[in-house]
Amino acid sequence: MVSNPLAQSPLAKGAAPSAAQSGLGSSTVTVTVFAAFVLLTLVVVFRAARANQTAADYYTGGRAFTGAQNGVALAGDYLSAAAFLGIAGTVAVFGYDGMLYAIGSFVGWLFALLLIAEWLRNTGRYTMGDVLSFRLRRRPVRAAAATSTLLVSVLYLIAQIAGAGGLVALLLGITGKAGQALVIAVVGGLMIVYVLVGGMKGTTWVQILKACALMVTGLVLSFWALGRHGFDVSALLGQATETSPQGDKVLAPGLQYGRTELSKIDFISLSLAAILGPASLPHILMRFYTVPDAKQARKSVVWAIWLIGAFFLMVLVIGTAATALVGPETIMKSPGASNSAAPLLAFRLGGELLLGIVAAVAFATILAVVAGLTITASASFAHDVYANIVKRGSAAPAEEVRVARRTALVVGVLGILGGVVAIGQNVAVLVALAFAVGASANMPSLVYSLFWKRFTTSGALWSMYGGMSVAVVLVVFSPAVSGAPTSMLPDVDFAFFPLANPGIVSIPLSFLLGALGTWFGRRDPVDDRLHAEMEVRALTGAGAPRATTEADTDETRPLPRTAAHFEPPTTARHRARQPML
Repeated sequence: MVSNPLAQSPLAKGAAPSAAQSGLGSSTVTVTVFAAFVLLTLVVVFRAARANQTAADYYTGGRAFTGAQNGVALAGDYLSAAAFLGIAGTVAVFGYDGMLYAIGSFVGWLFALLLIAEWLRNTGRYTMGDVLSFRLRRRPVRAAAATSTLLVSVLYLIAQIAGAGGLVALLLGITGKAGQALVIAVVGGLMIVYVLVGGMKGTTWVQILKACALMVTGLVLSFWALGRHGFDVSALLGQATETSPQGDKVLAPGLQYGRTELSKIDFISLSLAAILGPASLPHILMRFYTVPDAKQARKSVVWAIWLIGAFFLMVLVIGTAATALVGPETIMKSPGASNSAAPLLAFRLGGELLLGIVAAVAFATILAVVAGLTITASASFAHDVYANIVKRGSAAPAEEVRVARRTALVVGVLGILGGVVAIGQNVAVLVALAFAVGASANMPSLVYSLFWKRFTTSGALWSMYGGMSVAVVLVVFSPAVSGAPTSMLPDVDFAFFPLANPGIVSIPLSFLLGALGTWFGRRDPVDDRLHAEMEVRALTGAGAPRATTEADTDETRPLPRTAAHFEPPTTARHRARQPML
């Protein structure tokens, strides 16, 4: 049954009237706006598909996007429904402590700009495995990179798709697991169409459209809320303290973190994962290959920083306005609990029309993010596993793309099934796990490979597999999964790790394992020229793949043959190597 979700939630004094009370019991506007956005994106995807002729077109959009376009797409990739609804709800309920989520998420992009973007773009081709295998042994490193990419992408994918089902009850009023499963299937089906038909080019344009819609929606909500208070931030904060049952404490730290020493450590752990996570997520890393050169890669991160920073400022206003105009008690009693803050505020300000727009943007956000995750997972399997491990580099580009499309179909189906199973579960656990696994497995290996001359294949394998394993084990045996009322399994208790996020343990341990593996593991043949070649290429872009509009495309400019390609090591010196330029 479809009805307005606000009709199901008791509203406190000063909150928006229910849909039933206002006579707006239909969600026709919500469905219409969402259908219009889906139709628009499908048109864009099918038009973009006409230009997909090579592997580079399918994986990287032909590296033809400008820094500004890719920056908007980066912002779209990162600003998921969790950022829009989750952080706004955390600010509305926990005040000052909720703002810390936005700050940590924003700082992570400075790390990506200064340490990752340019180097990754210059030394890679399609995936993170390209960078790690540049001067390390190809097959084991690519296998580890593909494992990490698939694990992080699928976990994040399940979380986003399950989130779509969870938002149904709030935004469309669909009750029951059957209805939510149907919506998950529709979202997953559209995601598969985007990836199969449009590839990276179509997915990127969907991300751009979604990011623009999200920014406009945030701007409308925040300006409307500020306008209700004469654009006086002090007046808004004052009403928030009057409405919140916590009073002035809502503007001070301590409502969520800081009450105990353990909660302070948990916050540090969460912040560490939030800062290192954005530069470690595979679907974010893959975006740096869609631009023609390193300059545009840096420019795209700068654009992303400005857009994400501006959006989080809007989210802070939206969350505070939800506290002032709706109230934390009303928010927590509504379907979706804290996630209902932004939709309830939208209904309070603009009725069903604005609620419909917010609902459509929330669903479109999930749709775009899962498409980006799916193409990343499929590209990693097809390029790293199939083309470079199974076929040992002999797979034709067309064959590789066919495998990528089939993998996207499989990943999409797995995401739909996982999302259906995860209905009603705490999907925040999966998101935290994806960030922790990404930062633990990928970041140490990338940093060591780019900046440490002695780093070896053993170090990479120790770091990646060790980081993944530790992060997964600690999350499984943490209060996020069992032993607490808010856990995924609240009725059982097998938690022995006291923190909800393992970042403070798994990330430093992964760096340590990378160093230990390099010092005590199997040594690679020393090739100073190879390291110098990688350093020159990373700093200058010499020999890096270019846009397919140029004469020397990826298909005609293969990556240099390196000692990473020796099979077995004793034949490395006898293999022909391509010149650096």
